[in-house]
Amino acid sequence: MVIKVFLASSSGSTAIKKKQQDVVGFLEALKVDYTQLDIACNEDNRMWMRQNVPEDRKPTNGIPLPPQIFNEESYCGDYDTFFDAKEDNSVYSFLGLPPPPGSKEAEKADKADIVENGTHAEETNTVGNLDDLIEVPVEERNGNTHREEEKLQQVADEEEEAQDGEEEEITEEETADKEETAEDETPMEEEEAVEEADEQAHAEEEEGQEEEDLQSEEEEELRQLEEEEEAEVQEDEEEDLEETQEEEAE
Repeated sequence: MVIKVFLASSSGSTAIKKKQQDVVGFLEALKVDYTQLDIACNEDNRMWMRQNVPEDRKPTNGIPLPPQIFNEESYCGDYDTFFDAKEDNSVYSFLGLPPPPGSKEAEKADKADIVENGTHAEETNTVGNLDDLIEVPVEERNGNTHREEEKLQQVADEEEEAQDGEEEEITEEETADKEETAEDETPMEEEEAVEEADEQAHAEEEEGQEEEDLQSEEEEELRQLEEEEEAEVQEDEEEDLEETQEEEAE
């Protein structure tokens, strides 16, 4: 399996260049085999990248920006999803690769397998079966049944009263804790909302700047093509004019 990273070597956007360097540098640090495919100098690479990015992962204008990451033909994600996987220690899973033994991601997967296979449940069952291993004395089994019933009823009544008292105390404590927590969380929620709004605005601004930069690059390429075509037309006209003048002179 080969990891493909689609880049723009001649991008004028500083943000895009930084993201590309971040992805490539991290893959090299992990010693992951990958291939760089330039979309700025190769139109086939650009068209393939745009056609194979899923529609639901494209921006609103329909033009995905580099870097875009694939595992062979399978789409892995863009820079944002790569960054999230890096923060969560799940880059190998993001790339569709098995994590190397001893890595944080491998240890995390091992812990998940332990929980999924029910190791804790087996321990609980073992503890729960200890009651079955305790032998009941013969005297208790053959004792006065009526007396035992009275004792059991008395103990049950005492436990019920104690439980009612504990539930009332717990309810009062939970109410007080909820009120204190609500008072503490309100300012924090407001601050978090402001921070999220700032981050979202910053992200939208960066995305808009990146789209403008890419659009400017495409417009510059079209302008250069038009100038070259005009120059060729002008040269052809000058050559035709020279030939006409030579024929008239003869």
